[in-house]
Amino acid sequence: MKRRTVVTPKRRTGAIPSGLTETEQDLLSHLQNGYQLETDLLGGDPLLRRLKDSEVIRPLSATRNTVKALEERGLIAPAKGDDPLRVVWHLQKTKAAKSRGGDGDGLSGPTPDLQTQGR
Repeated sequence: MKRRTVVTPKRRTGAIPSGLTETEQDLLSHLQNGYQLETDLLGGDPLLRRLKDSEVIRPLSATRNTVKALEERGLIAPAKGDDPLRVVWHLQKTKAAKSRGGDGDGLSGPTPDLQTQGR
């Protein structure tokens, strides 16, 4: 009898902050897994576009207020896009990752501090 093995894609498992709504958590997890968030100039009409193959998802529960809340919490920031009428959003680099010397995505593990290694 053959055994079936399920292969799951490797995904970056980052720490999504607690206290977010389910919609906000969903948007952040998509951003961490290769999608970019696009909105109109006012932050409305959000859509998620997968960078790999340009697949588009329109999250039904996400609104202009969802995007605004994520921006106010410092979790996403606007980036330059090709279309002047659309705003592309990316994950905001966290202060903790910058101070640790990580890649800035807030998802890397702890980096040892050189000053505490018995110099």
